[in-house]
Amino acid sequence: MKPIFLLSLLLSFFVSILTAGPAKKLTIAVIPKGTSHEFWKSIHAGAIKAERESEAEGREINLIWKGPLREDDREQQVQVVENFIGRRIDGMVLAPLDSQALAGPVETAHRAGIPVVIIDSGLNTNKIISYIATDNYKGGQLAADRLAELLGSKGKALMLRCQVGSASTEEREAGFLNQLRGRHPGIEIVSSDQHGGATRDTAYRASQNLLNRFGRDLDGIFTPNESTSVGMLLAMRDAGLANGRVRFVGFDSGKQLVGALKTNDLEGLIVQNPFMMGYLGVKTLIDHIDGKTVDPWVDTGVLTVTPDNFEDPEIAKLLNPPLEKYLN
Repeated sequence: MKPIFLLSLLLSFFVSILTAGPAKKLTIAVIPKGTSHEFWKSIHAGAIKAERESEAEGREINLIWKGPLREDDREQQVQVVENFIGRRIDGMVLAPLDSQALAGPVETAHRAGIPVVIIDSGLNTNKIISYIATDNYKGGQLAADRLAELLGSKGKALMLRCQVGSASTEEREAGFLNQLRGRHPGIEIVSSDQHGGATRDTAYRASQNLLNRFGRDLDGIFTPNESTSVGMLLAMRDAGLANGRVRFVGFDSGKQLVGALKTNDLEGLIVQNPFMMGYLGVKTLIDHIDGKTVDPWVDTGVLTVTPDNFEDPEIAKLLNPPLEKYLN
């Protein structure tokens, strides 16, 4: 009986190999907060890199990139998530533009058996696979330290916030204010309650209002994301306050902001790694679907870029992700 039993096991093994076939093609949605800023293009490029690598390893991926145009359109992002749940896709990588409004849809996806990886900005739910992002509070602290260095830890400064509900920028804003108050009390915060909104145009108008009110006595400025940084940069140039007249530290990168480092219109940028967020978001989701253990929290790093170090090879690589290679 023993030889017959072994033969049966061998036959079952070979039949399973012959009938298993290739792994199922996965449909994965990557849902950004918005689609217009360079930050999101870097995330998109990183996601495509992960898709191509997986396909080179024999894992077919149907990657869908879809999000609201504006980063304040909560209803549209909720609708995008709900539509993908209805389509029964295999998983989502989501950058929630509101920490509360997107919690319900993500919990619905969880109940439907659709795993979700969160990137960039936190969400008020534990029904996720992993959170992959910058340590945003630390980024705000770095901004405070850089501005204090520029001001000699004294003077008057303001912060233009981004928008209510955005967990990532709210953490940066809190880190900045707490670090100034705790480590650099000689700097007076003259304004920290105004919001620039989700676009460069709204941030530009809010910046104009602040500079008209405080510009004459102002020594320093901090802005917590790409749109507020670009909007403030343009308003400062129009008001004749750029080129070091008022010391300016921003957050995120992009052609305009990196160019402003070269002219000293910006003297500090706190820079993330959005390309890595997109890449790890997709890779982590695929690993989870394939039954692998994944980290529940991944810090993708943050650093201070100045006019003195932006040409360093590693920093230059971070400031200039290979968008053309992956988005064309």
